Amino acid sequence: MDERNLTMLVDFYELTMGNGFLENGCGEQIAYFDMFYRKAPDNAAYAIAAGLDQVITYLKNLKFTDADIEYLRSKKLFNEPFLEYLRNFKFSCDVWAVPEGTPIFPHEPILTVRGPVMQAQLIETMVLLSINHQSLIATKAHRIMTAAQGRPVMEFGSRRAQGYDGAVFGARAAYIGGVAGTACAIADRDYGIPALGTMAHSFVQLFDTELDAFRAYAKVYPDDCTLLIDTYSVLKSGLPNAITVFKELEAQGHKGRGVRIDSGDIAYLSKKCREMLDAAGLPYVGIVASNSLDEYIIRDLIMQGAQINSFGVGERLVTSKSEPVFGGVYKLAAVEKDGTIIPKIKVSENAVKVTNPSFKTVWRLFDNESGKAIADVLTLSDEVIDDTQPYEIFDPVHTYKRKTVTNFTAKRLQIPIFEKGRCIYESPTLPEIQAYCKAQLETIWEETKRFENPQDYFVDLSPALWELKQRMLRMAARGNANLQEN
Repeated sequence: MDERNLTMLVDFYELTMGNGFLENGCGEQIAYFDMFYRKAPDNAAYAIAAGLDQVITYLKNLKFTDADIEYLRSKKLFNEPFLEYLRNFKFSCDVWAVPEGTPIFPHEPILTVRGPVMQAQLIETMVLLSINHQSLIATKAHRIMTAAQGRPVMEFGSRRAQGYDGAVFGARAAYIGGVAGTACAIADRDYGIPALGTMAHSFVQLFDTELDAFRAYAKVYPDDCTLLIDTYSVLKSGLPNAITVFKELEAQGHKGRGVRIDSGDIAYLSKKCREMLDAAGLPYVGIVASNSLDEYIIRDLIMQGAQINSFGVGERLVTSKSEPVFGGVYKLAAVEKDGTIIPKIKVSENAVKVTNPSFKTVWRLFDNESGKAIADVLTLSDEVIDDTQPYEIFDPVHTYKRKTVTNFTAKRLQIPIFEKGRCIYESPTLPEIQAYCKAQLETIWEETKRFENPQDYFVDLSPALWELKQRMLRMAARGNANLQEN
């Protein structure tokens, strides 16, 4: 990504709007945009933020080339002052974001941009592309890890990812979500994600016999030998031949690592394999399962007593096959005139599409006794939640649902990333992000993370923000949604 100029990876309307802003004299108007999502995938109650590092890389490298300018000129839609603006483009916005690995909930800003509207609007597509994709895969990975109940999961999906970026960044996001490693070698090279893998059926088929193939592999990898045993018959030949080779390794002072089952009734086969391995004096040999797995199949396998030590999960992880779209959006929240913030709101007959106006701060309230998250609260940017005093929170939809919170700690979720176009954030390493993600997920109640009918986690509005939103909705009903914030 560092070697590619992705500046033109925009929706075309971002360019036509930019030209329109400039022509109307409002290109330098300061605007505030929020990136958030409305509904978590797979009917879940939460998601995991990921993809910020790719947004940072993109923003650091924004530059229109001469070829870009000539292409735009050829469209005969853009005025020369706009093309000259792009030729001399320099990113100068402020950006705040939730750190990667943070559990996130609907309608709260994941990323906020403040700056000239021409710039803040221009970056919409790449902000959404980067965060939507990786948040989707990180969330799916955590669901699969939850189903595996502590057993390692390997990401095996490169060959069925949506393009090469989908493979690489999908592996990155899956690692944030908790997987132990990936089959994607370039993800190991570039991001340090442990590359893992054994053999394909072609390796077994190439040799005259299955036993010859296993011996050949064991000769090369005597201390890291995992054998694929379903090329012909798991129980009639695959496992017996594997046992023969593992006993030969023992005689040479080595220990086989495992066997992999990639087809058939995995629950039944794994139980029979465990019996046969134990009877052969090989209790240390693990069993790996693969073959179109997801969180529901893994959960069912474990419920059925399958004797599986680790899982390889491919297409249903790297494409989030059950729900392959993360519906993050990027909406104008406010503009600034003469230092005064003027909130903006998007109104819709569909209540879920009504936005929360103005420049906001996201807080998470943690119970001091359990350490668990109680709720998230959106406040106006200049509000501070005093966690030394009782604080009343309420459901912004059902306002009769009120709760006074005591003995809690309030934490701001968003942190500064760019200041006037200069990156002031040092990205943590990927293992640090993974560890942070795991720790943060432990603060979320298990009832909120369950697969079916998860308990709602409320994202509440402060009384001041709630009152502002209601006033703007009343004004919108009268045909004017503009309101200057006092």
